[in-house]
Amino acid sequence: MRATLHNFTKNLDVTDLRWMPDDGFSIGRLRIELLSGLTVALALVPEAVAFAFVAGVHPLVGLYAAFLVGLITALIGGRPGMISGATGALAVVMVALVAQHGVEYLFATVVLMGLLQIFAGVMQWGKFIRLVPHPVMLGFVNGLAIVIFLAQMSQFKVPGTMVDTGHGMGGGEWLSGQPLYLMLALVAATMAIIWITPRITKLIPAPLAGIGIIAALVIGFGLDVPRVGDLASIQGGLPSLHIPMVPLTWETFEIILPYAVILAAIGLIESLLTLNLVGDLTGKRGGASQECIAQGVANTVTGFFGGMGGCAMIGQSMINVKSGGRTRVAGIAAAVFLLLFILIGSSVIELIPLAALVGVMFMVVIGTFAWNSLTILRKVPLMDAFVIILVTVVTVMEDLAVAVVVGVIVSALAYAWNNARRIHATTRESVTEKGAKVYEVHGPLFFGSSDGFVELFDVENDPEVVIVDFADSRVVDQSALQAIEAMAAKYEAAGKRLQLRHLSRDCHRLLNKAGHLMVDSDDDPDYELAVDYDVRTGVLGGH
Repeated sequence: MRATLHNFTKNLDVTDLRWMPDDGFSIGRLRIELLSGLTVALALVPEAVAFAFVAGVHPLVGLYAAFLVGLITALIGGRPGMISGATGALAVVMVALVAQHGVEYLFATVVLMGLLQIFAGVMQWGKFIRLVPHPVMLGFVNGLAIVIFLAQMSQFKVPGTMVDTGHGMGGGEWLSGQPLYLMLALVAATMAIIWITPRITKLIPAPLAGIGIIAALVIGFGLDVPRVGDLASIQGGLPSLHIPMVPLTWETFEIILPYAVILAAIGLIESLLTLNLVGDLTGKRGGASQECIAQGVANTVTGFFGGMGGCAMIGQSMINVKSGGRTRVAGIAAAVFLLLFILIGSSVIELIPLAALVGVMFMVVIGTFAWNSLTILRKVPLMDAFVIILVTVVTVMEDLAVAVVVGVIVSALAYAWNNARRIHATTRESVTEKGAKVYEVHGPLFFGSSDGFVELFDVENDPEVVIVDFADSRVVDQSALQAIEAMAAKYEAAGKRLQLRHLSRDCHRLLNKAGHLMVDSDDDPDYELAVDYDVRTGVLGGH
């Protein structure tokens, strides 16, 4: 563990800790970062409150999580520009725990969740996110865009009509008639302002302009539309240290551990995929393990300060990046503004119309959805198109983590199947040994192709000496070794001699490690050496 932590800190990219971009500090850059942070903070408020309702906890529990997780990850996270906070993907898992055991068990679970994420970061498990195929990423962002869109539908319900279903807040009456038309008109106006503003000026982030103008119109004309204050009061004090009031027993650990593992996995998967997405937009790479540790530290601290925990938020991250936020200043500013809203600005923030925030999120949906995936579905391989659609559907129906895991498994199985079908062999007479038959094997030999490999040989009709040439093949795993052993046994039973040639050095190591065959240690470094395995003597040697 100590060596792993040393390697992590040694390889830490210090450029990811910078406060300003490569072009240096400027008043203009600072203004952009601060305004971007303000825009994100405004969008965080209804999201945090809504997710707190989903989890079945007080709105301040969600707001404190948004502040603490957002601040800590902005300070030490793996990608400047990312925004973290309370998320729906975690809230839907938390609701069962809160309903059965209470909010104190949630706080204890968040602490354990954070410790697990720190462990994953120290072990550098974040690098495995690179195994996520591109079709899975496309399905992920498409599904996420749909989830963000559907999450905004609750804002089109009459305030105060949603009830606690035991699994979060649900139900409620839909707006109708003039209130609905007015709400839709304000959403459309917000979207239009966001679209037009960059074409007029870049002095202010377009989402902030949309929120400000629509809020001014609603407040100025006294329009009767749902506002942030209709969700819940966001007024509160500073988050204070709070040790989770749970029994320190093994039974408690058994209760919270399954939830902590699931929450840690969901949080890391969503955060690392967000890291990749933001990296694509900003042209930055790396920082996966650093992000794991940042998320872990943030959640551990949050659990001790009465927060519900969180992870990276793609919607808010997109708002930040599109508003010009590129450094840690924007994320820190968002967290600080959010705290100011809670402490002294609640009366003003509660007047903001929900329609303006919905319009901002709808623009995020448009910007997040990979519209080009609709056109490439007919051009990419059928399996890739299937994975894109599958991940999108599972993301909407279940959650992001399940969708990504399902997509990776299906992609891996498809890859294994395609490679399993590649195994084949061509035959010819040996040039070096008269009367011998040579099987030139093509394609990887592994668990998926081992049965096909065995079927390539005609033991009964082959001559006394058979040579298997692996120059165009690779022996990958134990199943491949077992297939070679099986063939050797068949030829031995038929009284014939089998020779193996052009095995690569890593294959030799596999054979030796498995204890199947003995390989000389002074093999030809260019793998040009023909290696024979005599099934009668059990000796593998060179010619």
